[in-house]
Amino acid sequence: MEGVRETAAQPNGDGGDVNLAEQVWRNAAADADAVQFIRPDPDPRSWPVRRSGGGGPLPVTCRQFRDDVLALARGFLAAGVAHADRVGLLCRTRYEWTLVDYALWSIGAVTVPIYDTSSVDQIRWIIGDSGAVGCVVETAEHAAIVHGLRPDLPRLRQTWRIDAGDLIELAAGAGAVDTAQVDARRDAVTGEDMATIVYTSGTTGAPKGCVLTHRNISVDVTSAVAGLPQLLHPGASTVLFLPLAHAFARLIQVGVVHTRATMVHSADMSEVLDQLRRFRPTFILAVPRMFEKMHDQARRAAEDGHRGGLFTLGERLAVRYSRALDRPTGPGLALRLAHLFFDVVAYRRLRAALGGRCRMAIVGGAPLGERLGHFFRGVGITVLEGYGLTETSPALAANLPAAMRIGTVGRPLPGVQIRIADNGEILARSQVVFVGYWNNPEATEETFTDDGWLHTGDLGHLDDDGFLRITGRTKEIMVTAAGKNVAPAPIEERVRAHPLVSQCMLVADGRPYVAALVSVDPPAWQRWRDAHGHPGASLADLRDDPQLRAEIQEAIDQANRTVSHAEQVKTFRILPRDLTEADGELTPTLKIKREVVQDHFAEDIAALYRRR
Repeated sequence: MEGVRETAAQPNGDGGDVNLAEQVWRNAAADADAVQFIRPDPDPRSWPVRRSGGGGPLPVTCRQFRDDVLALARGFLAAGVAHADRVGLLCRTRYEWTLVDYALWSIGAVTVPIYDTSSVDQIRWIIGDSGAVGCVVETAEHAAIVHGLRPDLPRLRQTWRIDAGDLIELAAGAGAVDTAQVDARRDAVTGEDMATIVYTSGTTGAPKGCVLTHRNISVDVTSAVAGLPQLLHPGASTVLFLPLAHAFARLIQVGVVHTRATMVHSADMSEVLDQLRRFRPTFILAVPRMFEKMHDQARRAAEDGHRGGLFTLGERLAVRYSRALDRPTGPGLALRLAHLFFDVVAYRRLRAALGGRCRMAIVGGAPLGERLGHFFRGVGITVLEGYGLTETSPALAANLPAAMRIGTVGRPLPGVQIRIADNGEILARSQVVFVGYWNNPEATEETFTDDGWLHTGDLGHLDDDGFLRITGRTKEIMVTAAGKNVAPAPIEERVRAHPLVSQCMLVADGRPYVAALVSVDPPAWQRWRDAHGHPGASLADLRDDPQLRAEIQEAIDQANRTVSHAEQVKTFRILPRDLTEADGELTPTLKIKREVVQDHFAEDIAALYRRR
């Protein structure tokens, strides 16, 4: 397949014949007392708490992490976990997740992550398809699910429950296994060995298991660290709250260990802001939806304090200031003085919500949008947008502090080649590209071109300076009854910018015109109904209210101004509730599962196309 543009390959340092766990031993030798992790509220029943006295957050040094990994690795060996054996890991983001991951890597075993929010059918599929011989679970509920599936999982021999102390017992029962056996197993691992099988989130079809090797992940981390020295270095810190079952969060985990930075695991999303204020990270990892919510919450707080007009002025100034930073001359004196004023009266409060020290963030998983990118850089938080797939370990491109262009996902990382096919699809080739789908040679063959390039399934283009801009997904391109192609993502993103909107999903395939399903943000809804004289009313009762529809129409109108007439949204339907992960409508990284939403709200979609 001929390409329109292609980036040049760059040196990357191939990672060598490396076991990812080797860095744990290197860190303990290089700086044993450096704090590698902080356990916010450690549970001694899940993994031993070793401290001289007192309570509170527990620092875990590089030496202690090495010792913990070694103890658990000996336990897995004693339990009969062999080289290349797959072990499921069904757990929220917490210290024990990382501990299990590195313990398995240190003996050449393979981690199979499972989201703690996965359905019973998804859990059955992932454990069964991977052929896992064991599964580490977090809670009694998880253990009960896996136990109920045992008749369908003939290869599953053992289950270990974290909050019941099973990992402690596993490590304690390793008396017959000495350190030399772990060392021998670790030394035997090469870069070509499987490190993990990560199952796709399944926005379309059954999840597929992406096989990633130690070299895949090592090369990706090496490239990311080289490009982000301001983020990942000794002394840097982050609070990780995204699920570690996602490859994006996993990359940061490995990057933290690679650089001896410090990580705080935060399992409860409702406590994230408290953890950020408590531990004051220097950078964070997030999905764009978090920044949308931060922006909306800041606006609501300003309005509650009768400072709504001031917030609007500050928002506009932040965007102007950020755009001026991209000019050769930079911001003028008047703009700099105005920015200084708003920094004192407004911007510092927003930064304080992230702990006060965080000046950079990495986002991925969905487009952030230029508006928010400029806003947050203008208030003093540079949001670096990147791009990748589970199949690419996952990072392919990223904006870097020294080379960024808001509205793009940056330039390809060192060692990554990007090529744009004639149909606009992004193709990739690199050592970070996975070896294939587990137990699925047909899908593996389909995902590569004849000359070895990976089909990403995303549409985009490279500008003259090599920055990549994502324009949509090949599978999400909609074709109206009139034959007009519509890329939904850009329009949906602009509609979501309205403070009342939570989610927006276009409908157009085979239809006479483009329409939209819109869900309302629950906190914003409560404020709106009270302000408009409807206290206690449900959204389902008022979704056809003329005033409410007029506000959503405003968001639709603004989005419509950015596209051609044929692509414009002609009508919309307000849903009776927000889309949720619990109902299977969103992935754990808050992407919309279009097929599920279409099924759940089929009647609403039908109403969009009744005689107008």
